[in-house]
Amino acid sequence: MQIWKFPQGFRKKNLYFFPSHPPINHPQLSNNPPRNTIKSAIETISSEKSRLMGLDNPFFHALQQLIDAADGEAGNDKSNAPTRTYVRDAKAMAATPADVVEYPNSYAFIIDMPGLKSGDIKVQVEDDNVLVISGERKREEEKESAKFMRMERRVGKFMRKFVLPENAKIDGISAVCKDGVLTVTVEKLPPPEPKKPRTIDVEIA
Repeated sequence: MQIWKFPQGFRKKNLYFFPSHPPINHPQLSNNPPRNTIKSAIETISSEKSRLMGLDNPFFHALQQLIDAADGEAGNDKSNAPTRTYVRDAKAMAATPADVVEYPNSYAFIIDMPGLKSGDIKVQVEDDNVLVISGERKREEEKESAKFMRMERRVGKFMRKFVLPENAKIDGISAVCKDGVLTVTVEKLPPPEPKKPRTIDVEIA
């Protein structure tokens, strides 16, 4: 997958968006190995980013079937675990829209989190400059006296990652979830003071 960037014209220090794993280099498809098929499907999804935005995307359903089939054939083989993680994280990120707002003294990352408690949401900073917002909404257990007639609310994992700009204050990050909306505020570092000219004494020889 390619790195998602702001439109041309934004300053270099501004934010960049990217999925959770680097692109996968894969050989040409053969007729048999299911893992090649999985990787090819991933590349197809990556090249059509506009079609990622939806929980009912047929690409994801087809891809999940390929993963399940590969799991059944591989048995206890865990060599394709990174591929499964990549797909699930990509799906979580595609289904987690966010707003990013720049203020004079801070940045704000806003994500809808309806029905979630603070313990279901995790906000972390990785590699000193990567803001990671993740969590999971679990499906309610069906009670004996009731049965679901329709289940349309989203459940499962959600995730977003943002590379913070150079002027982000890492130890000045706060998160508040109110009325189902999570707002993560990242303070800005003060602008550097202009360097004063240095005076060199001239000695008389």
